[in-house]
Amino acid sequence: MKKVSKVFWISIVLATLFVGWGVIAPNRLEVVMNKANVFFLSNFGWFYQLAATFFLLFAIFLIFSKYGKIKLGADHDEPEFKRSTWFAMLFSAGMGIGLLFFGVSEPVSHFANPPIGEGGTGEAAKIALRYTYLHWGFHAWAIYAVIALVLAYYKFRKQLPGLMSITLTPLLGSRASGAIGTVVDVIAVFATIFGVAASLGLGAAQINSGLSYISNIPNNFTVQLIIISVVTVLFIISASTGIQKGIRYLSNANMILAVVLLIVFLFIGPTGFLLDLFTTTLGSYIQNLPSMGLRLAPFNEDKASWIQGWTIFYWAWWIAWAPFVGTFIARVSKGRTVREFMIAVLVIPTLVCAFWFAVFGGTGIYFEFFEGLNVSEQSLETVLFFVYQQLPLTGLLIIVTLMLITTFFVTSADSATFVLGMQTAHGSLNPPLFVKVVWGIYLSASAIVLMLSGGLGAMQTAIIVSAFPLTFVLIAMSFSILKDFNEEIKVKKLKSNTSK
Repeated sequence: MKKVSKVFWISIVLATLFVGWGVIAPNRLEVVMNKANVFFLSNFGWFYQLAATFFLLFAIFLIFSKYGKIKLGADHDEPEFKRSTWFAMLFSAGMGIGLLFFGVSEPVSHFANPPIGEGGTGEAAKIALRYTYLHWGFHAWAIYAVIALVLAYYKFRKQLPGLMSITLTPLLGSRASGAIGTVVDVIAVFATIFGVAASLGLGAAQINSGLSYISNIPNNFTVQLIIISVVTVLFIISASTGIQKGIRYLSNANMILAVVLLIVFLFIGPTGFLLDLFTTTLGSYIQNLPSMGLRLAPFNEDKASWIQGWTIFYWAWWIAWAPFVGTFIARVSKGRTVREFMIAVLVIPTLVCAFWFAVFGGTGIYFEFFEGLNVSEQSLETVLFFVYQQLPLTGLLIIVTLMLITTFFVTSADSATFVLGMQTAHGSLNPPLFVKVVWGIYLSASAIVLMLSGGLGAMQTAIIVSAFPLTFVLIAMSFSILKDFNEEIKVKKLKSNTSK
């Protein structure tokens, strides 16, 4: 058992206590989580806003900085994966299930209840997409990009274990390998568990919703429990094949299915309207990015509640996912330069996400605004299928979507078990299979407990609470790599002057 670290055993004990609490007293757990949710949202919304803005500014700084040519690996290293496969892996791990769950539901929700102004108007439609882009755009991918860059740099250039704690060595010295480092890694593990568990819960709910649309299968917790159990077996099987096979092949399959679904949806829907809407809302998103990214509403309780429930929640979710997605992106990004890495991870996914929401969300808004359908009144997990019913090829769209949700479900969980295995097995790039299996079971169990203890609300609370201490770690990691970058530049200048 020397292959696992004490972080594994500490995390397992804490995870067991949490799951046990949820099974024995789900109502009590729900009460406690609700109180925690109110406390953190009311008192620390400003902190999450400033933190997300910091990561975006830091990412932009790195793109244009003198550190851009530094390679994530030895100077002679070449990328391990071709760019198309690399991009596919980014999306599969980064936001897969969420794009389908929120693709229609978030824009139409903002259209009916916008953060500014009156709902149901043309202006509300543009604001709805603008804020959806905010939540899934530059801020989110900046968080991922910065953390992934730090992890990749220390793993492949410094040849250090792929642990969050190790990246703090320039700031903490030997303490990064001691008790403080253990606490950091445990925090990262728990943020990953809660962040991914929330996505698994969303995926199970939407798969159940789709099945109920095409058959007589009921839409309830029992069916969702069966779905989670079946998918757990699938992603554990996938995890056993390693990153070069299971995750790689599934990621490519995800990308193909997602592109097919997007193109079909675009051309059978109101194509011209969607392209016009995307163009105008993308421009207004970029124009209003600073004010939206720092917006709070201290004088308006209703608007403050909207910001807390959407924007602050998303910042916490991306931060909670950062160890998982960051570790995974780092693992597949060896050989890229800092500038290439930051531009690719920050800009390209943001544009693709914006186009995705313009097509899916714009279609939902079109049917409500022009056709008078009550799209925004549908539940979050069923609204996508409601929109499908208004389009041709309904059955095909539902089948492809269910396949895509399932493969995203599997790759997200598969990637998470790999990352949790790394974090609890001394940073090994090939963690033992039994460790990945154990984490796969705990991920599913945590998702079930959160669903029992309040559904989406409980998932949001778990994310917001777990992300709070992690945010301090991620900010420290940014200053840590900056210190080492400066040292590397100094050494290069010294060698250059010496050679002259």
